Amino acid sequence: MAQTDFSLPEGTHTVVMGLGDLNGILRGKRIPASHWKTICREGNAYSNVLFAMDMTCDVWDTPYGNFENGYPDFHMFPLTKPVAIPWEEGVAICFARAEGMDHKPVPIDPRQVLLRQVERAATMGIEVNVGCELEFYLLDPETKLPRDKGIGVYGLDRAAELEHVLGPIRRQINEVGIPIEQSNPEYAAGQVEVNIRYGDALEAADHVVLFRSLVKQIAHAHGYLATFMAKPFLKESGNGFHCHYSLWQGDKNIFADGGTLSETGRHFVGGLQKRMAEASICGVPTPNGYRRRTPFSFCPINNSWGGDNRTVGLRAIEGSDKATRIEKRDAGADANPYFLLATDIAAGLDGIEGQIEPSPRTVGSGYKTAEADPIPTDLATAIGLARSSDWLKNVIGGDQYEIMMQQSERELDFLGQQVTDVERDRYLGNF
Repeated sequence: MAQTDFSLPEGTHTVVMGLGDLNGILRGKRIPASHWKTICREGNAYSNVLFAMDMTCDVWDTPYGNFENGYPDFHMFPLTKPVAIPWEEGVAICFARAEGMDHKPVPIDPRQVLLRQVERAATMGIEVNVGCELEFYLLDPETKLPRDKGIGVYGLDRAAELEHVLGPIRRQINEVGIPIEQSNPEYAAGQVEVNIRYGDALEAADHVVLFRSLVKQIAHAHGYLATFMAKPFLKESGNGFHCHYSLWQGDKNIFADGGTLSETGRHFVGGLQKRMAEASICGVPTPNGYRRRTPFSFCPINNSWGGDNRTVGLRAIEGSDKATRIEKRDAGADANPYFLLATDIAAGLDGIEGQIEPSPRTVGSGYKTAEADPIPTDLATAIGLARSSDWLKNVIGGDQYEIMMQQSERELDFLGQQVTDVERDRYLGNF
């Protein structure tokens, strides 16, 4: 949440300040402590291209920033109080907010998309809480392959083998202010999952942006390459981004009804189901991400929902009133959390306002149910659905929507123009 005290920890000589770009990648600058008071008062200037470039920093003309208007500046101001980075003596880090030269929010700042839905929920008397679970790989930086072998999911021996890097990730990211609940080895060599404790939706998305950057920094310090790429290895488990939603009015979780999902929670599911396919691009914006969506992979291929069932797209976790929630399981770990959470919340609130009933609960395998609608399993289909969705364009916002769509279209076109080693191995000597 926004702070007013931006004083530096004692002994700070450098401040790292950044925010999430078009892809939710943390970008910013390192600032001498001697210049910090000026930054707090006047801001720090950046080109608005920061919000309109792809993950490789490639730039193209967009409706908001282009060669005609010269990619003008915006300013970053601190949003959170700087905290010491445990692995860099004398260095502190803080999250930033974007402000245009007109002193208004930057229209293509992805954070604004989520802020609008959080404010909408507030007008309904609702606070949205989200818990984020992210999977990633720890790889050898030279070979780009895991150093361990075999599947060690939940294995405490594998966890101990990785503790020299996962221990610092848990502890030091906690020290920076992101509440980490737990970590565990996942369903492939080198793959792990770390869970961030639930909290306010906007803060949860900010935490994801900062978390991914800090994981990569800590991994690098320990001789690893960390990647949140959705599907780095075709025959191994993909990296997911699971979101656990609950809605609160005061101290009451309105998804809970005596140990079961309430009518409000059911309508939230109905809204999610209705928009899951056309908003797919917000959770999976690249061709690679759709390689996760295969049957029997623990990644959903439809909008089925059910109880404690990891084969469905929407999992209702029931029990105590405090813990009752909806888990949405389709996004990749490389998704922009602002777009993902904003469209999920918008769809769920629509469901509540429209009293949308979901399909019957799926009992058994979600991959076999005939009562669920498919969600895209390739980027071309996702782009087509998103392009035809006035709802999505309205939630994201005109220029922001167009930039997001253009990036995914560019990615699809780029990958379509490549001849791969696999193609050469298969065809070159046989035709």
